Amino acid sequence: MTGKLVLENLKHKPMRSLLSFLLIGVPVTLILTLVGLTNGMSEDAQRRARGSGADVIVRGTNASSALNFSGATLLDKFVGFLQQQPHVKVAVGVINHPIELPLVVTGVDLSQFNAMSGGFLYREGGPFQGPHDMIVDQYYASQRHAHAGDDITVMNRQWHVSGVIEGGKLSHIMVPLNTLQDLDSATGKLSQIYLKLDDPANTAAVIEDLKKKMPGYPIWSMEELTSMLSVNNFQGVKELMSVIMGIGVVIGFAVVCLSMYMSVLQRTREIGILKSLGGSKAFILRIILAEALILGLGGTVLGVVMSFGAYWLIRTFIPASIPMVIVFAWWPIAGAITLVGAGLGAVYPGLSAASHDPIEALAYE
Repeated sequence: MTGKLVLENLKHKPMRSLLSFLLIGVPVTLILTLVGLTNGMSEDAQRRARGSGADVIVRGTNASSALNFSGATLLDKFVGFLQQQPHVKVAVGVINHPIELPLVVTGVDLSQFNAMSGGFLYREGGPFQGPHDMIVDQYYASQRHAHAGDDITVMNRQWHVSGVIEGGKLSHIMVPLNTLQDLDSATGKLSQIYLKLDDPANTAAVIEDLKKKMPGYPIWSMEELTSMLSVNNFQGVKELMSVIMGIGVVIGFAVVCLSMYMSVLQRTREIGILKSLGGSKAFILRIILAEALILGLGGTVLGVVMSFGAYWLIRTFIPASIPMVIVFAWWPIAGAITLVGAGLGAVYPGLSAASHDPIEALAYE
């Protein structure tokens, strides 16, 4: 009985119902998109760090955290020094040049990096052939509509794309180490050095020994680095999430409150008939709350669908700059936030409807 009344009420004003679904779905989309973006950026950074094949990373003294890219302060000589340390199999130095967060151009010696990681898997083209060659991964190539053999502008300079690789190793954009050092006026300097050990079991011992020999230099295992690249360590993300969730509750409350209040005004005679037939206040209130919850659920479903639309747009146009993933675990959380807002928004209209006098309601024009 209650369910049939609720469905008929929603069908009676289809445009109002559809607009309510849409307006409730917007904050759900915002929440799921933000969660997808933050998790996507974190997972992308972790995947590329692990894909380097390194066990230990050494950064310059001005690198305060894993999320802070140090300038080129490490001298080239540290590569040779670290290469000679016990259990160190390969030492590879790189230089980073941020262009637009989170995108970074990485200068690398391919022969050294291949020895550490096993090399790149090329989809098109191949390694550097000249000082102004550039290797990009599939995501950046898609974003720039670039192919091997094309010329593209990065850092206000023309680069020749020598190869397009599978994503997930080191960086989205790579150029020859010496070229980027010269462009950054950092000849003989590096941003960080990757170490591959003869046995990962020796990682803790190697780090302890290096910290004694290189005091003041941040030295982390790759596992430590990837754990620091988690979503919870992105500055301001928690605060932003709280704001977006608050907006979601407020919008859900306002939309449902307005929708239900207008519905109550439009159905005054209907409510009077129900009460005259013996409908209790609890019965009337239950109808209003049930309708509000259906609006909340419908808005949640629409918001989930629209988040897939946002995912498609981002993956199509800017997959390297803003990597996004679908976080299924957040669907029930977003739904709960929406239902809280919808439930709160239905309280006043529901109490108002339940308190109607049946005689006055039946006389209402």
